[in-house]
Amino acid sequence: MKIRKAVNSDAQEIAIVHVDSWRTTYKGIVPDAYLEKLSYQERTELWKSNLHEETVYVAENDNGDIVGFATGGKKKTLNYEQYDGELYAIYILEPFQGIGIGKLLIEPVIHDLKESGIDSMIVLVLNDNPAKYFYEALGARKIDTIKVTIAGVELKECVYGWKNLKNT
Repeated sequence: MKIRKAVNSDAQEIAIVHVDSWRTTYKGIVPDAYLEKLSYQERTELWKSNLHEETVYVAENDNGDIVGFATGGKKKTLNYEQYDGELYAIYILEPFQGIGIGKLLIEPVIHDLKESGIDSMIVLVLNDNPAKYFYEALGARKIDTIKVTIAGVELKECVYGWKNLKNT
């Protein structure tokens, strides 16, 4: 598995991972109609924009296919003053989950945060998403639960935080 910084030409493959992982991870959590309407084209345009604004890391399998990605940076929310960084997104195709790729993808995001003088980070994860245990295993602590509405359905979202990234 190779982890590298994404380039503009990766936008379409990142979009495919984004849509496909939403469809598998959030099935039974987010309404099916919403998941079915997710568009590779729309997500490709989103990632073309994001790649100009954020540093994104991708995981490539032995064939050079992108199977996961992660991005983070300065915290976007005004809440949680004791935290300065945020893991914005991490998605991995279902067949590649649970084999250590997530940890490999988070490492360069954390490295970048530390290089920027940021030593704490949050991540938001839907309460019913089993990935929340991944963050706990990496040392994050649940600091809040908030409500979020997706496709007209109110869901609980957990906010996890790492107060000190120096040892992460």
